[in-house]
Amino acid sequence: MIAGNNHSNRKVTITGWGQVTQSREQIDNLLDPLGLMVKASRRAAESLGSLDILAKVDGIMVVRPLSRHYDDAAKQLAEKIGAAPRFDLVSGVGGNSPQSLVNKAGGMIARGELESVLLAGGETYCPRNKSETRTGSDIFKGLTGGHERQDMLGAMEIEMHHGVYLPIHGFPLYETALWAESGLDLEPYMERVGNLWRKFSQAASTHPNAWIKSPLTSSAIVSATRNNRMIAFPYTKFMTSMLYVDLGAAIILMSEEKSRQFYKKDRQPVYFLAGAHTEERQPFLIQKSNFTSSLPLKAAAQRALCRSNLTMEEIDCFDIYSCFPSSVAIACKMLGIKETDKRPLTLTGGLGFFGGPGNNYSLHAVVTLADALSRGLYKTGMITSLGWFLQKHAVGIYSTRPVNTELYHYDLDDKKSFLVGEKPVKIRNIASGKGIIETYTVIYSRDGSPAYAVIYGKTSEGFRFISQTHADPDIFNFLISQSQVGRLVHLKYNAQQNLNIAELL
Repeated sequence: MIAGNNHSNRKVTITGWGQVTQSREQIDNLLDPLGLMVKASRRAAESLGSLDILAKVDGIMVVRPLSRHYDDAAKQLAEKIGAAPRFDLVSGVGGNSPQSLVNKAGGMIARGELESVLLAGGETYCPRNKSETRTGSDIFKGLTGGHERQDMLGAMEIEMHHGVYLPIHGFPLYETALWAESGLDLEPYMERVGNLWRKFSQAASTHPNAWIKSPLTSSAIVSATRNNRMIAFPYTKFMTSMLYVDLGAAIILMSEEKSRQFYKKDRQPVYFLAGAHTEERQPFLIQKSNFTSSLPLKAAAQRALCRSNLTMEEIDCFDIYSCFPSSVAIACKMLGIKETDKRPLTLTGGLGFFGGPGNNYSLHAVVTLADALSRGLYKTGMITSLGWFLQKHAVGIYSTRPVNTELYHYDLDDKKSFLVGEKPVKIRNIASGKGIIETYTVIYSRDGSPAYAVIYGKTSEGFRFISQTHADPDIFNFLISQSQVGRLVHLKYNAQQNLNIAELL
């Protein structure tokens, strides 16, 4: 092993890459997540003109599959491709995982601990017949009961009891708060959101691996119809992440010295310049100071830019993590990207249209960005990724232009100082008296009817509360017709249901 400051200028390249889509029409010879990883890894090797390289990698990292359980996916992948790596690792849970692994692999290569790393991930969520049912538990069917609880859960018990436990329950809360902050009526605000999401749909329509290739108009995205039902206000189905996909991706990272033998005259080398990983000091929604910003995301981007000796103005393109429109809106706000900015916010089409394969979406973003950079479409790109409800963040910067950075210690620094933001706000589990609404959503049943409403707010004493409302259609309609953020409520605790109930004043 070689390590230390003598290798502080050792550069890292994304040398090979590949991705695969197992279409919904396919019914025979179906691959499981590991099979998709193998296929994507072989494509990455083929892009270098050498399948033999897979057997020679000395590191293998795998984004933890969520759709299928494996005792040790990294070791099983090594066995499948005939590799005997000196180092292997399976990630934790979170959409930040691919970029976090790139950051780690880059650091290990920069330090001389490894020369080459295969990083792969894959998911198989797509139902193959109409009788297969889809439930929220599908997301985690690949995890065992012994998996670390903190890694699995994005909500506190009181939030889950009030009906907030999946991403589709949480991100609409951000959107409602952003709507209130905008000062717009609902229709013009949703038109703005639809125009944003339309660009993602257009990007997916030109991507060979995208799951949904038919471009949608802004109106088609935001309008509730039989084929685009309401999921959680203000989101329709087309505004949510497409989980039920079969996708796999892989990249091969190398030291610049090792990668030179694979350079092609018609392609430019792709360098991993720098990355950063941060986590929210207020990890759960109920603990957050506000619902329209993310200090950890801002910090991760600033660290990555500083480490790569670049400014935001020097980034040519982005792939912003796009599980829902609110995640993109908050990222743009934190990064200072204006609505008038012409730079693309996605190269794939995002999780809603390209596909949102469990933890692994951002690895597809890395593959797509690396390919675009190598073909000279852009010079420098940034990828942002997140886990849970803006809880964990990883950012990476890639370029065809090498810069002198101290990549060898960045991932180690982030292990020591990853927490960012203010202390969690104080919570009132059993709420009573007056309160004020900070954000809310209405969750819908599969038949399109509203099922329940969830409100987050502050009590008159300044404590955070979560509540439902009475199951009254008139209340639901009132909440979705105009913004009720800032409205006073009267809070009561229903002991029989073990729920806080908010009555609008």
